[in-house]
Amino acid sequence: MKSKCDQDLYTPSFVLMAAANFFTVSSLGCFFLFPIFVMSHGGSNADIGIVMGAAALSSVLCRPWISEMIDRVGRKRSYGIGCIMTSLLSLSYLMFRGELAGFYLALLLVRLLHGVGLAICFISGFTYIADIVPKERLNEGIGMFGVTALVGMAIGPVIAEIIIGEFGFQFFFLVAAGMAFIGFFLHLPLGESYDGRVSGSEMSFFSVLIRRKMLFVAVLALLFGFGLAASSNFVSPFAKEQHIAFISLYFIAYSSAAVITRFFGGRLADRVGEDRIIPYALIITGAGFLVLIALGGDTILIVSGLMSGCGHGFLFPSLNALALREEQRGIRGKINGIFTGGIDAGAFSGSIILGYIGEWGGFQTLFFIAGVALFAGFMIYRLKPIRRSLERMRNRSTNNPSRLT
Repeated sequence: MKSKCDQDLYTPSFVLMAAANFFTVSSLGCFFLFPIFVMSHGGSNADIGIVMGAAALSSVLCRPWISEMIDRVGRKRSYGIGCIMTSLLSLSYLMFRGELAGFYLALLLVRLLHGVGLAICFISGFTYIADIVPKERLNEGIGMFGVTALVGMAIGPVIAEIIIGEFGFQFFFLVAAGMAFIGFFLHLPLGESYDGRVSGSEMSFFSVLIRRKMLFVAVLALLFGFGLAASSNFVSPFAKEQHIAFISLYFIAYSSAAVITRFFGGRLADRVGEDRIIPYALIITGAGFLVLIALGGDTILIVSGLMSGCGHGFLFPSLNALALREEQRGIRGKINGIFTGGIDAGAFSGSIILGYIGEWGGFQTLFFIAGVALFAGFMIYRLKPIRRSLERMRNRSTNNPSRLT
């Protein structure tokens, strides 16, 4: 039987939004194998970086508009718009046939729009959860909600690999569209979590961004996203080059480790402070990418997935909670826009930069640079002015726990 505290966290609204998020992210996870589609139509590593990075680029460029929309019109309405866009755009890939050069520009346009739809879903979903979870369990709530995304990121590639192998890419796109539509259907009974008239809703995206804490979070999120570009875009073609039969082993290991970390680490971060967890998470995630340099079989693939997944399991909710801590409800959409926008900016730049690094130096060099990016985040985090600022923020939070309302 659940305790009263568990009931406060795992409300029907929490569970329903988590279920919707699972299907939406599963649709996204299917597209982790989209680089194989690009390669099968004559694309190179650089083409993979550009095509996959296009979605991240559009979500970054539209972040101010998306974030302000979520704070203005509400979390639920925004989520519904994002699901519809994602479903329809997944279907649009059915029109691409023949050599990549013949539909390159049209594909880039679809990828740009797809990135906008996914960004709307992602920001509105996490902001909805930040509105409804108990403030003293913010880290745990964000982390446990994120479990559905991690499971979706593991199941999506598995489903995609099976479907592509058995039925081809045409059926793959139909399934991805169907998953996004299920997410839309599940969110319909939810009530809105937010009144756009609350304090802070009138603030602009950029007025929130220029705060010192937000700039710091954005930089760490960018480096995190840079590393994620390596795992989401280049693990599958590298594993294919190494003749590994079941590429999804990496994504299963990655998501499994991140899920287990969330179950055991969420309350720890709320208890000791996310600022104490983040530096270790950066190191573990980066080390996981460095392990891929030695990829030659299933074992290394699994070990890398476990390490990077464990780091991800701590890093994402801790950074998100750090950004939201002590902030008003009316700017949470903008805060999540800044945080996830930093990740997407890193994913976009990582897709392009790592794609060209892969062309020049091979996959081993690519994953070395990805690991170094996370280590750079650790070095930035350990700078004395930043450590002092975080210490002051933690003390204010301890002395005034009701600030996050």
